[in-house]
Amino acid sequence: MTNHAIEATQAGDQDQTVGAIVMAFGSDPVARWAFPRPQQFLASFPAFVRAFGGAAFEHGTAHHVEGFSGAALWLPPGAQPDEQALVSLVEGSVDPERVPRFFALLEQMDHFHPTEPHWYLPLIGVDPAEQGRGHGSALLSHALQRVDQDHQPAYLESTNPANIPLYERHGFELTGTIEVAGVPPMFPMIRPAR
Repeated sequence: MTNHAIEATQAGDQDQTVGAIVMAFGSDPVARWAFPRPQQFLASFPAFVRAFGGAAFEHGTAHHVEGFSGAALWLPPGAQPDEQALVSLVEGSVDPERVPRFFALLEQMDHFHPTEPHWYLPLIGVDPAEQGRGHGSALLSHALQRVDQDHQPAYLESTNPANIPLYERHGFELTGTIEVAGVPPMFPMIRPAR
């Protein structure tokens, strides 16, 4: 039987949680467009995870599957990615010819982002060796219980079209497509308050 025990990430477990997400994004279309070379990805993506979703550690809203085969970083209403760290990371680690498109991508993401209070899921992922065993669904279900207790909407951007059906099964709806020339598309999705 597959173990779906979901645990809150403690301070000493942050590196393992980040590692699970890094593994999950190793073949992600958008992540690998931004960091196409293996060493570049491995050197830069952990810092991206912390800048983009690391506020979840501070708010106690980072969770992982027992054994760190998957993880999710949720930002509660009012919490934001670390914009200054993101800008520094992009300027220092993304290939210079891709930087303007990366910033255009972030601008479009901002355009689709809800303005009302909501829970935001910047990053969720399962180690490829453990995919297809229900870990992603377990991570989503666990956090959405809290979201529903708060009667808040939830929002995410899917960077991989293959994941859209999973999110739809959990009540998320497509709201459009984020498109920048030469960059794989992203798919903003909202789950109305319940």
